[in-house]
Amino acid sequence: MSNKETFMQKTVVVWLGAMLCCALWGSAFPCIKLGYAMFEISSDAVGSQILFAGYRFTLAGVLAILLGSLISRKFLVPKKASISRIFTLSMLQTVGQYILFYIGLAHTAGVKASIIGGMNVFIAILVASLIFRQEKMTTPKIIGCLTGFIGVILVNVSQTGFDLHVSLSGEGFIFLSAIAYGFSSVLIKQYSKDENPFVLSGYQFVIGGMILTIIGFLLGGKVTHFTAASTLLLIYLALISAVAYSLWGILLKYNPVSKVAIFGFMNPMFGVLFSSLLLNEKAQAFGWNSIMALILVCAGIFIVNKKSELPVVL
Repeated sequence: MSNKETFMQKTVVVWLGAMLCCALWGSAFPCIKLGYAMFEISSDAVGSQILFAGYRFTLAGVLAILLGSLISRKFLVPKKASISRIFTLSMLQTVGQYILFYIGLAHTAGVKASIIGGMNVFIAILVASLIFRQEKMTTPKIIGCLTGFIGVILVNVSQTGFDLHVSLSGEGFIFLSAIAYGFSSVLIKQYSKDENPFVLSGYQFVIGGMILTIIGFLLGGKVTHFTAASTLLLIYLALISAVAYSLWGILLKYNPVSKVAIFGFMNPMFGVLFSSLLLNEKAQAFGWNSIMALILVCAGIFIVNKKSELPVVL
C-alpha cells in the first residue's frame, strides 16, 4: 500500500474531505437561486436554466482539468480506453442526473424532492454491494443509512407536512436522478483505478456541460445580464463542481463507496445552513427539527464508518 493510499484512507482525511465536498455542494443550492436572480432567469424559463447549467458545468470541467494539470505538473489528457467511460459518466452524472432532477422538481414539492433525492446514498451502497461487488453489505451500513435518512426527512419536513401522491414525471424522475447518481458514484470508483479522478471529472463535465448548453439553446434559453458580481458567482458555482467532484472522486478511489457516500446525507444539512445565511431562511435552519436532523445524520455517518464485527447480511 502506497503512502498516498494510506493517507487518503485515514479517518480524519475522509471526514474532512467529504465534509468539504458536502459544504461546497450545500452552498450551491442558495447560490443557484442567487444566480437565477442575478441573470434574471425566471422559474419557468426551462431553456435558460438548462443553458445556465451548461455554462456552469463546462467551465467546471475546464477548471478541473487545469487544477489537475497543475497538481500533476503536466496537462491531463484521457487515455483512449477512458473516452467511453468519461462519456458514460457524463450522461449519468451531469446530463442525466440534472435533467431528470429538474423535470422531477418541476412536478413535485421541494420537500419530497429532497427526501427522495436523499435515497441516492442507499442506491450507491446497494449498487456497490449487490451489482459491482466492490464491498459487502453489513448491518452497520443498513443502520447508518436508515439513521441518516431519517435525519434528511426531519430537516425537510415542516409543519405543513407532505402528501403521498406519486407521479412518474415528478417523484419518479427524482428517483431516477438518484439512481443515476448512485451508479455514477460506483463507476467513478471503478474507473479511477486506471484513470486520474481529475481527468474523469473534468472531461465528463466538459462533455456534459456542452450537451446541456446545446439543449438549452434548442429550448430557446438565454443567459444575459453578465456583470462582475454575476460572473464571479458563475465562476464560484463552477469551482464548486470542479473541486468537490474531483475530491469526491479521489476519496472514492481509495475508500469503500459506503464510507464516502454516507456523507451525502450532509448535503441538505449544509443546504439549509447556507440558505439561512445567504437567503435569510433562519427559521428553517435553526429549528428543533434541523438540530435533531444534524445529530441523526452525524450518527449515521459514524455508524457506517466505525469498524464493527456485526455480521454481513448481503
